[in-house]
Amino acid sequence: MNKFYLALLSGTGAAIAIGILAFSETVQTDLVLLMAPFGASAVLVFGLPESPLAQPKNVILGHLLTAFIGVFFAEFIAVTPFTLAIASGLAVTAMLLTHTTHPPAGANPLLIMLTGQSWGFLFTPVLLGAIILVVIGQIIRKAHISLAMT
Repeated sequence: MNKFYLALLSGTGAAIAIGILAFSETVQTDLVLLMAPFGASAVLVFGLPESPLAQPKNVILGHLLTAFIGVFFAEFIAVTPFTLAIASGLAVTAMLLTHTTHPPAGANPLLIMLTGQSWGFLFTPVLLGAIILVVIGQIIRKAHISLAMT
């Protein structure tokens, strides 16, 4: 299969996934499923699906773990330049120690702390959004494989 077709399929998958996350907010106005780091996650999930950094465990747990750190700092510590740096460093350390490294998730502590998110943010958009992104990614990945075999 040529590179153009794979790139087009990957871009289409990313557009569908981000579109679903964004559109769901217009249907269910109290449900937020989209956050900026998911755009970078889509690059890995759809563009480099074989990468260890794009595997479902890494995407879901990487986002959840780093978001937890961000919320913990926002709720119990403080938001200062120093704590932003410490939370970001802890997020990197935690992902590496748990083998859940997903680079876009490194943005979560900054996003969460700077916007003052609370514990509910862990479920929507973080957990539910990451799961939806991964599920759509797996569907597109199977399409990649089945098309490559024909």
